[in-house]
This record gives sequence, C-alpha cells and structure tokens, in this order.
Amino acid sequence: MTVGFFGCCGAARESQCLLGAFFTCLLVIFAAEVTAGVFAFIGKKAAVDEVQAIYNEAYDNYLKDAEKGNKTLIQFHDALQCCGKESDVPVKATCPKDIQEHKNCLEEIQSLIDSKLHLVGIVGIAIAGITIFGMIFSMVLCCAIRNTRDML
Repeated sequence: MTVGFFGCCGAARESQCLLGAFFTCLLVIFAAEVTAGVFAFIGKKAAVDEVQAIYNEAYDNYLKDAEKGNKTLIQFHDALQCCGKESDVPVKATCPKDIQEHKNCLEEIQSLIDSKLHLVGIVGIAIAGITIFGMIFSMVLCCAIRNTRDML
C-alpha cells in the first residue's frame, strides 16, 4: 500500500523524491522475487524430500497401528489419487474407492511438485516483468520531470 502511495502521489504531484522512493521499493521487491525464485528452484529437491518424508511417516504409523487409522494418509491418497508405495495391499483401507489402477504415492508427490513449481515460476516471471515495467516508467517520469524543471 505504501509503494502504491509513493507511485501515485509521486506522479500526481510530480515529485522526484516520491518517484525515487517508488523506484527503490520496486527494486527491493524485484530483488526479493528473484531471490525467492532462485531458492524455490534450487530447493525443489528438498521440498520433494520433505513431503515424501511426511508421507513415509504417516505410512509407517498406519502400518504400526492400523486400527487407529490415519487421517494424514487418507488425505494424501484422496488429494493425489494414489495408494501406497510399491503395493497398495498394506494400506488398501485408506485408498480412494474410485481408483482403477495402483499409483505410487511417492512418484505422484514428485510429479505434483514438479508441475506446480513450473506454474509458480511462470507467475513469478510475469510479476517480475510487471515490476520491471513499473521501474522503467517511474524512472522515465522522474527524468521527464527533471528535464521539464531544468527548462523553466
């Protein structure tokens, strides 16, 4: 909200200071977006490993005490439309009823994160592009204000 205030008021009042603050804020946001994007793509393997570890823990807990049930395992199976690891026999009771063939949940976790991370990357690149346009236009407007005042 503050960033929008700097940009709007800087343009309306033709203030180089506010436009400079707007540019600086956009530059910081752009740097944060790039940093987050780099860490997301570098840390993809860690994210997959962590989600798979959570699934393995829920799977093992279910095998230890099948009477208790396991809502985490059921949620994984429903969300990913998969059942178990190599075989669905040990956890058949937690599998979705409408599943036709066995799908390995560890592989489904990998493919889900891979596909969604690319979508997040595309959205991030689009937002970064818009941020770059904002930075360019704020500097163009700031330079135009400076040149107009120099002529007077």
